[in-house]
Amino acid sequence: MSDADKSPVTYGSYLALEQILALQHPRSDHPDELLFIVVHQASELWFKEILHELDLLIDSFQRHEPEFALFRMGRINALMRIVSAQLAALETLPPQHFAEFRTHLGTSSGSQSVQFRAIEAASGLREPHFMQVLQEHGEIPDVVKRALARPTLQDLYMDLLRAQGVELEALYVGERPTTMFFLAEALLEYEQEFGLWRFRHVQLVERVLGPLTAGSGGTLGAKYLARTIDQKFFPALWAVRAKFYGTSR
Repeated sequence: MSDADKSPVTYGSYLALEQILALQHPRSDHPDELLFIVVHQASELWFKEILHELDLLIDSFQRHEPEFALFRMGRINALMRIVSAQLAALETLPPQHFAEFRTHLGTSSGSQSVQFRAIEAASGLREPHFMQVLQEHGEIPDVVKRALARPTLQDLYMDLLRAQGVELEALYVGERPTTMFFLAEALLEYEQEFGLWRFRHVQLVERVLGPLTAGSGGTLGAKYLARTIDQKFFPALWAVRAKFYGTSR
């Protein structure tokens, strides 16, 4: 056992605060750049936890444990609210301030976030535009490949329904909602929270950059982000609602 292992565990040592707090390196002299870095680094830490929770959620589905899956969805939805809420900090960044250090970002872009792409893939995104974006950034990272190789959350949910001998429409009839009903609604809440984050992100980019300014990574900026708002993880869970109003689409 090393001397470091024998040292008493403190708040700082347990959280490795000395290392974490030394990882912010502004490239300009503008005081607002630190805020920009901290918000994005914090997002990546939350993304790490969301990916961890998604792994546990998928395990619950594969074990046919809807109650544990519902518990995991509650936590994931809480995490999504945190990720969305922290964008409020960047809403305090005026365009003239961001312009003073934006060139120091080079070609870096949020679209290059490997963890975010892994979350989208793990959640079930398989749209052609999404797959094209992945390939445009070179070889697909292993964590994203792993997510793409697994069943989507919707597939896992529908498999669990079939194992219980229940039709999706049946969840929405009867006097007493079941666990599978609440789980379906929790999945839709997740999609809504994700959509709210996307919408708020578009609004933030337009507020700071304007609607027509290109992104630093070569994307179309707000226009590119706006295209993602309508992407769906759970089309079947959305579509089933229409059947109660005389339409199947």
